[in-house]
Amino acid sequence: MEEAILVKREPLWTKEFVALIFANLCMFLGFQMLIPTLPVYVKEIGGTSSNIGLVVGMFTVAALFVRPLTGNALQKFNKKIILMIGTAICLLAMGSYLFASTIFLLLAVRILHGAGFGITTTTYGTVVSDLIPSARRGEGMGYFGLSGTIAMALGPLIGLWLMQTYNFTILFLCALSCTIVSLILTKLLQIQKTKQPPQQSSSTFLDGFIERKALLPSLLILCITLMYGGIGSFITLFATEVGIADISLFFLCNALAIAVTRPFSGKLYDAKGHTFVIIPGVIITFTGIILLSYTTTIPSLIIAAACYGSGFGAIQPALQAWMIDRVAPHRRGVATATFFSAFDLGIGAGAIIFGFIAHFTNYATVYRYSSLLLIAFLFIYITSIRKQKHGDKNTEKAAG
Repeated sequence: MEEAILVKREPLWTKEFVALIFANLCMFLGFQMLIPTLPVYVKEIGGTSSNIGLVVGMFTVAALFVRPLTGNALQKFNKKIILMIGTAICLLAMGSYLFASTIFLLLAVRILHGAGFGITTTTYGTVVSDLIPSARRGEGMGYFGLSGTIAMALGPLIGLWLMQTYNFTILFLCALSCTIVSLILTKLLQIQKTKQPPQQSSSTFLDGFIERKALLPSLLILCITLMYGGIGSFITLFATEVGIADISLFFLCNALAIAVTRPFSGKLYDAKGHTFVIIPGVIITFTGIILLSYTTTIPSLIIAAACYGSGFGAIQPALQAWMIDRVAPHRRGVATATFFSAFDLGIGAGAIIFGFIAHFTNYATVYRYSSLLLIAFLFIYITSIRKQKHGDKNTEKAAG
């Protein structure tokens, strides 16, 4: 009993945890500033709509490619060095935007930026899982995720304001400054090395790049981000289709709902377990998407955004915390890479798949189709949990 009390009293808000939150905030803030502004920049330097797709897509492809390699490296090398390398690559990419005056150069910069971002965010997820006490993992992941949420809410607004008020040079310099701050904070981190067990003879080549115990949470986050990719890619066009002028309210309310939900859902995860967070989160998200698909007014848009943000804000950190709980400490790097590879793949593939469907119907119908992924999510999740409980009962009977 005394040991359990001591575990619960382990500090969460250490210097390293706070520094990591702000480093992640600055990294994502610079990234988010470019999301609504780069398509405009592509047009300004003579690009086409297809060029915009390439510029966005190559970033994701590069990040997806380096994540498994990063996860493997995190098992073998110093995590702080890997984090510094990833942040330095992001810094180089941010500086290079200032000189990317052609589509070819911009594509090269996006590949570089995507690679650095993939390395950095994979390492962030691994390091923060090492820092957070196991008894407060849900709460800690929720607070850490808030840094990305705040950046998601403020970054696009800041980026658009800088572009409209000043110019792209000032925008890129500000994004560069955010990355410099992230690098400085990363330099201050004291990261302990995870002890490595002896290499098992049963390990395969793929085990160096994929964590099998992370596959179930990764499959579930893939369902969520496939849907997210479809919604995020077409929300502006959907607003035009249904006659809503100010779609920025969706992003703002969505981000606020995530920010409010994450600390609460994290504590619920620690107290009750992942089932008490994930199942209600899926139901709330499903409600939000269906409401969104029938939205024609600002009030209904706000309610839909609040439901969607609350659900997603609960599910994503719960899946990540559950994924970390399932794996050995020395495998967290590979597990995090597996998880976020599925995350990236879902967003990229979701935009492509639902973009194809949108050719044959309207965007409201696309959103209703995307909600089927949540039904698939629940089926996979509940089936897996029941199978696990059945296996545990059989083990207990055998032991008895």
